[in-house]
Amino acid sequence: MKDATTGTGRSGLSGTRGTEQTTGGMPALSSAVRTLASDAPPPQLASSILLVVQCGFLLVGFINILEARPHPLTLTASAVGFIAIFSLQLVHSAYRLRWLRARWGRWTLALQALLTYLPLFVLGFGWGGMSGFLGASVLLVLPPGVAWPLFGLVGAVGCATGPLVLGTNLVGSVYFGVATILTGLTVYGLSRLAELVIEVQEAQHAIARLAVNQERLRFARDLHDLLGYSLSAITLKSELARRLVHREADRAQEELENILEISRQALSDVRTVARGYRDMSLATEVVSAQAVLEAGGIQAAVEMRGKLPEGETNTIMATVLREAVTNLLRHSKAENCRIESWTTPAGGLVLIIANDGVEPAAADGPEAMGSPDGSGLQNLRFRLAVVGGRLTSGLDAQGWFVLTAEAPLELPGCAAG
Repeated sequence: MKDATTGTGRSGLSGTRGTEQTTGGMPALSSAVRTLASDAPPPQLASSILLVVQCGFLLVGFINILEARPHPLTLTASAVGFIAIFSLQLVHSAYRLRWLRARWGRWTLALQALLTYLPLFVLGFGWGGMSGFLGASVLLVLPPGVAWPLFGLVGAVGCATGPLVLGTNLVGSVYFGVATILTGLTVYGLSRLAELVIEVQEAQHAIARLAVNQERLRFARDLHDLLGYSLSAITLKSELARRLVHREADRAQEELENILEISRQALSDVRTVARGYRDMSLATEVVSAQAVLEAGGIQAAVEMRGKLPEGETNTIMATVLREAVTNLLRHSKAENCRIESWTTPAGGLVLIIANDGVEPAAADGPEAMGSPDGSGLQNLRFRLAVVGGRLTSGLDAQGWFVLTAEAPLELPGCAAG
């Protein structure tokens, strides 16, 4: 299969979109934020890297203590101390525990300071690396105006620890100071990176929800603006006609004629609103779908080959694409999406929407493409069947969920319902 990212279809579509594409009136992400969203590691990976680094630093300290061959009681106390330091550092670094930091952060920071410096007099060199964790916690818990001077103080104390507590020379003093600063900056930087990745993912989900709901909000606004007055007038005039029907028949007849006129206008307004959904263009919908997917942090590869459909087929295929993208954003965890279409020698159109975000166990269920009762997928199948087309879905060899719609390019005579 031809690589969709390099196909002519995508480049052609890109030319119709500016760098600040909007979707339903909602500005798209800037190119810098979109690049960050696409290149950032998954939140689980960022958190795992932070956890591995913290465990590595603690393991090095514990090995240093083991080399001194301490008394079993001292070794047990050291293990308990390492676990306590690790737990406190987790409270100060974990994004999900920010509520605990906000409420108790200064107390947990003070406890970590005590656990950092008091055991130095007993455990010596092996415990010296714990001051780096304290420096990271200072930067993570306190406001920047206070945190950075205190971080510098922690580094200075690290330098003084060597000659004053451990009896090392100048080289040892510099070593402890530099190790404290580097450990603190490393843990602080990885903690902030993990937090940023999680916030970017949450922002992507929020943007995707906004994009999906934008058309619904517009439709609701249009219905309210067009029909609110008409339906209110119909209600008032109906009540008036009911009161007048026995007393002033001529007046009641006039009111009924007004009701009929308003009802016809309301019906026309409903058709006007629905026409925006009924008369849809596949080409336009592809551009909109690409913008919505990219706003949601999903890499969209688009390739449109051959002739585009017209009339009812055009609307049905655009509806299929809109429904597929809407449910992809709502119900899957996709990171990549592929949209392709081409014409067949027999005069048909094939539209494929594939994504990598559906679990295999759910791929064939009714919830894979629509509401829990499968009504969205069934409605699309029905509409395609009416025009002589079909809709299929399932997993391909790569594990992607693939939705395939096929329909004739042109319908003979009048388009079917």
